[in-house]
Order: sequence, then C-alpha cells, then structure tokens
Amino acid sequence: MAGGGGTRLWPASRRRKAKQFLSLGLPAGRTLIGATVHRILPVCPSEHVFVVAGASQVEDVQKALPEIPAANVIAEPIGRNTAPCIGLAAEALFARDPDAVLAVLPADHHIANEKAFAAVVSEALELAEKLDRIVTVGIRPTRPETGYGYIRMSPSPSHGAAYDVEAFVEKPDGVTARKYVESGRYVWNSGMFFFRASKIREEIRRHLPETAEAFDAIGKAFAAGDAAPVVARVFPTLPSISIDYGVMEKTTGILVIPGDFGWNDVGSWSAVADIARENKDAEGNVAIGNTILVKSRDTLIVSESDQLVTAVGVEGLVIVATKDAVLVCPKERTQEVRDIVAELERRGKRDLL
Repeated sequence: MAGGGGTRLWPASRRRKAKQFLSLGLPAGRTLIGATVHRILPVCPSEHVFVVAGASQVEDVQKALPEIPAANVIAEPIGRNTAPCIGLAAEALFARDPDAVLAVLPADHHIANEKAFAAVVSEALELAEKLDRIVTVGIRPTRPETGYGYIRMSPSPSHGAAYDVEAFVEKPDGVTARKYVESGRYVWNSGMFFFRASKIREEIRRHLPETAEAFDAIGKAFAAGDAAPVVARVFPTLPSISIDYGVMEKTTGILVIPGDFGWNDVGSWSAVADIARENKDAEGNVAIGNTILVKSRDTLIVSESDQLVTAVGVEGLVIVATKDAVLVCPKERTQEVRDIVAELERRGKRDLL
C-alpha cells in the first residue's frame, strides 16, 4: 500500500512526492518503498509484488521500483483509505489467480532485522493459506505508546506462534497504554495482513455491503482485462474507510503473530532520527544531506536540497530544509507537524503542499 501522503514529514513529504519515495538516510540510499520491496524478495519474487498507489504517484513508483513490472502497479484514481485499497488489490489478484494469497504491507515501514521479518511473513502466509483465515502481525511493544492502535491476544498461542485476536483497540491514553504493556496481552497493530484474495473479498462484502456492487463491477472488469475505465468511474464512489474499522474489528477468527524485528512506522521526524541511528554522532545528533551541526545535542538536521543547512548550540530539535520551506520544532512535538500542513491548507498555500 503506497498511496499515503505523510503529512507529518512535511516539508520533505508532499503530495507529489510522498514519504514512501524519500530515502531519509536509509542504508544504500534506498527509498522507504524500495526498502519494503527489497526485504520481501526472499519470500516473494519481484514479479509477484504489486503496488497500489495514487494515479499521480505511478511514475514515482516505477522510478523507485524498476524491478517491478509496470502492469503490477495498480492506480487508485482517488485516495479512499485502506479498505478500498485492499479491496482493489484483492479484485485485481483474484482475477489473475482465484487461489492467490496476499501479504498486505504498508510501503512506509522500517524494519531493522529483515531476516526475522521474513521468517514471520513466511509463517503468516502459510497459516493464511492453510487455514483460510486472516492473519496479522502485531509488534511487541517496547514502551506505552499512545500513537498506535493495539491488538489484544488470547492468553496462549493457538496455531504455532499465532494467537487468536480477541479485539482491535483504538489508540489509548498514557495510563491505559501502560496497563496494556504490563499485561503482556497486547501488541501494536502494524497494519500488515495476510489472507487469501477470496477470503478478504468475502469479508469486505459481508461487513461493507454498500461497497459490494462497486467491487463486483471492478472484479468483472479485471477479469475482462479492461479495468481502468471501470475503476476510474466506480472507485471514487466508495466510502473512505480503514480496513481496521470497516472489516477487522467486525471479523472473527483472526490470528496474530507477535513480531520483534525492529519495527518503526516512520510516522514523524523523530522516527526518522530513530531509523537513521547508524548516522548518529557521539552527541546523539543525526545529520542527513548537506548539513553542519556545531556544539549541539540530540538534534536531527536534514537538507533535502543542495543548500547547506547549519546550526550551532541547539538541543533536542528537528530542523528540515527543502528548496522552498524550513521546519524547526522540538523533537517531542513532531506529531504536530500536521498542524502546519492544516494551516497551509487554510491559507491556500497549495504550492507548498
């Protein structure tokens, strides 16, 4: 899934170049989406990798992923959140192979231990195929995080390393998050899902009946080999709804495999500082691009252009410069960058978005 906008990573992430197409200091100069595909290749060959992205992002996808066949890029005419995104992919792949098993992966995650990740993905795919059930991967929490949704697991595993999902729960407050972590029964919701294409088609129609007619038309168009006109006409009529809220919270029999492989959803500039830790100096600074830091501590400084960006005597800041904008904020307030984006919207500064 590569259709997001990444507003909390403004000013580097824009509608025309969203965060999944940025490298953000990743090893080997890979983009986030490039790293996503690279780590899945031991499990799934490139010709079986499909990308769902906005129509305006197709060129960026092809540039970032030259190894992926052009026909494997599925264009959304308009963003409609993750349920329609996954439904669109399921229709496309079911038309190619009614027995297809899908691994649904967000394009903007960072994984530190790729070998451990591949092992978990392999197990999840095997269970999804063998049991014809929805399987997800939950992340073992390392702190009482309030910015993620959680999954409550059964007290003990039911199938190998997999537990039964008792509930998907919304982002908690600090006290509740601490209770979740201390209980050992909760994992972070990673947004990764594994299932047969036939299974998720059935669940979407059951729990989102208002979408059934539209997806029936899209499915027939993919089977006929001429889906683009139908997708362009029908997809924008679908409700904008997440797969969690629309399907997963209402579906029974879901399994979750707890994962511990250095996961980060790269949702803010402070997360970028975490994933670029190999670039961290003795004072805890991370510098990316054409930058100089002097007498500074615990600061992330990024230049997304040829312009030199410098800072002296700062601590705990995020400083990001592009050719037309500069962001400065305390590290602990990077989630609020979306407020800048909202203010630019209000002022009609679309050229900066």
